[in-house]
Amino acid sequence: MRIPASAAVYVISVAAELAGMHPQTLRQYDRLGLVTPERTAGRGRRYSAEDIARLQLIQQLSQDEGINLAGIRKILDLQDQLARTRARARDLEQQVERMEEAAGTGSRVFAAGTSGDVFSILRGERPRRRAPGSALVVYRPEGRGRKSPGARWA
Repeated sequence: MRIPASAAVYVISVAAELAGMHPQTLRQYDRLGLVTPERTAGRGRRYSAEDIARLQLIQQLSQDEGINLAGIRKILDLQDQLARTRARARDLEQQVERMEEAAGTGSRVFAAGTSGDVFSILRGERPRRRAPGSALVVYRPEGRGRKSPGARWA
């Protein structure tokens, strides 16, 4: 049986040892809102593997990069926001795929005829000619691309 990374199973002393910090530092980070461990019925803190990874990141940003706690809080907030946005984008992509499958439009495309009518064709299918004498007309406003005012396009 595998324990998920989000499962809060570590008491503060074990979490502090795994993160390479003093337990009092973990309490301070909890008060500042940098890490929010789960609480037991007796108000004891329980940390998950994700919490410990976050603590290690805080330590790296603080010690190696020289970032203060306010900067670290902003970085963590932005990372959390990015993770939520990515999850939302994945959900929306899956929803679009489900809707396309349900509508059966995954293999259909739309084309426009020369008269402006829109019709559906299968993907990979070439549109057939509609009416004899219908042709593509290119509109060029007066004065654009002409060599002389009296010249006509052939």
